[in-house]
Amino acid sequence: MLTSTLPLGKVMRMETLRNYLKELTADQKPEFEKSVGSKIAYLRKAISINSKLSPGLCMQIEKATNGLVTRKDLRPNDFHIIWPELV
Repeated sequence: MLTSTLPLGKVMRMETLRNYLKELTADQKPEFEKSVGSKIAYLRKAISINSKLSPGLCMQIEKATNGLVTRKDLRPNDFHIIWPELV
């Protein structure tokens, strides 16, 4: 049985992005990649290893998803430091 050493909240937060990416159609994927300035493969890898996305990329993702995936979702432990206006 596999177990995660990550707190449940961290895993669930990144699931928001993972689920959003799963819902994109083949036609929507290139447009999304262009709007965030990153490949979906990179984002999936970052999710799988629980890597922190840069603040700039988080902002682009929030904008590209029309707020369905938020900066708080992507950086739950330090969003309040990076973006104090969100507190």
